[in-house]
Amino acid sequence: MRLTRFSDIGLRVLIYLERAGERPHPVTVAEIAKQFAIPQNHLVKVVGHLARAGWVRALRGRNGGLRLAADAHQLTVGMVLRELEGDDDLVDCETMRCALSLDCQLRGILKAGMRAFYAEMDRYTLAQVTEGSTGEQIVRMHKMFWSGSTAGTA
Repeated sequence: MRLTRFSDIGLRVLIYLERAGERPHPVTVAEIAKQFAIPQNHLVKVVGHLARAGWVRALRGRNGGLRLAADAHQLTVGMVLRELEGDDDLVDCETMRCALSLDCQLRGILKAGMRAFYAEMDRYTLAQVTEGSTGEQIVRMHKMFWSGSTAGTA
């Protein structure tokens, strides 16, 4: 299994916003696009989805931007991935005409694997993901952006 770029970006946005709580100004889409080298038009779609899910608050206007709207201690990686990836089957046995469809066990095995994957992802909250060195790096990124430096390691 491989996560889509959409989910990858969604997780990065949430992680970045989780450590922006103490900033006086909201994070902008342009800032995130620059920090992670993400096309801004694609990022807008991801942020819109996160806002519709209730996890990001988008403020319009001169002092507008993005803030985390979810409780980072309650929002799990599994919840985010289910929303962004969907909880669909890994294989499409209905559309594809397969000679094994009546007797195949693969679909059930893959479903069990997906349940196990999501159960494991449900063990980790956004707050846990941003602890330690990851959180420290994000804080450095925020500081570097506001000081006018290019994103990267410090």
